[in-house]
Amino acid sequence: MTGFARIDGGAEAAPEGAETAVPWTWSWEIRSVNAKGLDLRTRLPSLADAWESKIRERAQARLSRGSVTVNWTLEQADRGKAPQVVVNEPFLREILALQETLEAQGLVYPTPPSLDRLLQVRGVIEVVERIADGAVIAALEAPALADLDRALDGLVQTRGREGDKLKALLETHLDEMAELTARAVAAAESQPAALRARMAEQLALLLEASPPVPEERMVQELALLAAKADVREETDRLTAHVAACRELLGDGGSIGRKLDFLCQELNREANTLCSKAVDLALTGIGVELKTRVERFREQIQNVE
Repeated sequence: MTGFARIDGGAEAAPEGAETAVPWTWSWEIRSVNAKGLDLRTRLPSLADAWESKIRERAQARLSRGSVTVNWTLEQADRGKAPQVVVNEPFLREILALQETLEAQGLVYPTPPSLDRLLQVRGVIEVVERIADGAVIAALEAPALADLDRALDGLVQTRGREGDKLKALLETHLDEMAELTARAVAAAESQPAALRARMAEQLALLLEASPPVPEERMVQELALLAAKADVREETDRLTAHVAACRELLGDGGSIGRKLDFLCQELNREANTLCSKAVDLALTGIGVELKTRVERFREQIQNVE
């Protein structure tokens, strides 16, 4: 069953080595298309791959059918700003203390170091890139997965709305199949006349055969022809299968596979009806019934 849901969220988290937390934003997008079972695929940042099992558990708790793609994107809320520049104060104090020590020993002139020279010393100035490292992913896990739950609930709602429309369409197909079955029952009432004509034709051929056909063989052929022309069993089964489909649609829940099985039975009975028909009217009804069953089968592939 098809569906789509998107949830945007955000929170603050500090990268490794940063003293302050920075804001992050994310988006969950979940897409679902038709499939016989539940096929779940995730697209996550590399450091969030460990979430896959938790995502799968959450999806399986809500969904039982469909090809589902879960996509999570993460970025800095203030990514347009320059990287954060941090002064390594402990290291700077060590440099200044060394300056004083050397001055006391007379090894350097007592002149304060200039700022530009201090900045050139490796390690005094550090540039902290705000990237989503392991610390950020760990801090964002709880709020991000809470938003995932909201997105999954939204997907279930959209699939439910589509399901209501699909249910109405399936009921229309069942109404058409029930009408065609009723027409087949009415058409079958004219079968005896057509059968008598067919039997008379068959009997004439048997009597004219050379060498003559034994009487016992003629009885068997006529009995077989009469048995094949009786379609009451097929129409009764068609009626029962249509009623079973209606009952499943009324029950709700995960019914896709059950409907698929009943659709196979409907198609089998329609094929048998066509093979037993002895006039064009009943054959035409059987062919039309097969067409309706095929349309029904195509639609139930969308049912969970």
